[in-house]
Amino acid sequence: MSMSKKILVCMSGGVDSSVVAALLKEEGYDITGAYMKQWSDSEELSGVCSWKEDRRDALRVAASLGISLLTLDFEKEYKEWVMKYMFDEYEKGKTPNPDVMCNKYIKFGFWLKKAEELGFDAIATGHYCSVEERNDKFHLMMAKDQNKDQCYFLHQLNQEQLSKAMFPLGKYDKSEVRELAEKFELPTAKRAESMGICFIGEVPMQEFLSQKIKPKKGMIVFSDGTELGEHDGLPFYTIGQRNVGVESSAVSQKKGENRPLFVVAKNEESNELVLGFDDDPLLFAKKRYLDDMHFILGNDPEFPFSCKVRLRHRQELQEASIDKDDTGYFVEFKEAQRAVTPGQFCVVYKDGECFGGGSIL
Repeated sequence: MSMSKKILVCMSGGVDSSVVAALLKEEGYDITGAYMKQWSDSEELSGVCSWKEDRRDALRVAASLGISLLTLDFEKEYKEWVMKYMFDEYEKGKTPNPDVMCNKYIKFGFWLKKAEELGFDAIATGHYCSVEERNDKFHLMMAKDQNKDQCYFLHQLNQEQLSKAMFPLGKYDKSEVRELAEKFELPTAKRAESMGICFIGEVPMQEFLSQKIKPKKGMIVFSDGTELGEHDGLPFYTIGQRNVGVESSAVSQKKGENRPLFVVAKNEESNELVLGFDDDPLLFAKKRYLDDMHFILGNDPEFPFSCKVRLRHRQELQEASIDKDDTGYFVEFKEAQRAVTPGQFCVVYKDGECFGGGSIL
């Protein structure tokens, strides 16, 4: 890419995007920063919003680098394409990942479109991954820092989106990024890492969801049918969850075992929340069908496709194969996987490249 090209750097106020701006400026690109506002205290939903502080940090970084910072408002789009999706999926009893949809529809959808309208040639973010162009195709490659790799959240991007995306941090470890922040004397160099879903913060998930999802009480049962208590509604629980308000003593009194209990299944028809021990067969799966399967290169690979997969961010890569039958796409695991959760994404990797993925059914 020619250094004369104009790049819009998406600056969150965090150390990663701050370093991206500094690196691209040092490399000679014509850059402008942008703070994207997607959530604020004006929302009818109560959560934790630090956008004013985040924007202030982004402004400080822009000033230290001598670049302009735009502030663009995408609250309406975020509410429609991410928040609605999240509540809809939870209401169906699934456990969605809003960050995946945010990248697909907001960051590399509405943000990218706005950047193009403003005359920019590409957008740059602080994601840990990289893009390689080979044979007129854009490949999403895993980061040098395997612990920070964020391909999981970007696996739904397409060729057009990747052709206009820059991820400069793919070749750095997080520790190196911190060192670069110090070298560039960025105001955010010592800023703490942001974790979790940005708009929920410290609010308990059930409390946040109950603002839109009405409770529908039902029975909590052990996997053999023994009744253990009452739940508030299946959307408020996820497969593999521990500590759902039922003491293991309720089971140990009947079975002589005092072990932690986990959600092993959710029975929508009977509105039952099923609990079991950590070795309960219901908690493990060797095969799962996938919905909305997406391949980044734009076409299906040759099936069966031997690969590695992740069912959640930072999970160790698991040996598997992707295939297709009359029902649809499915994944088969070499070893049974624990807590394969409907609504989460099964993301596909091979030889350091992310090939795409689909939502677990």
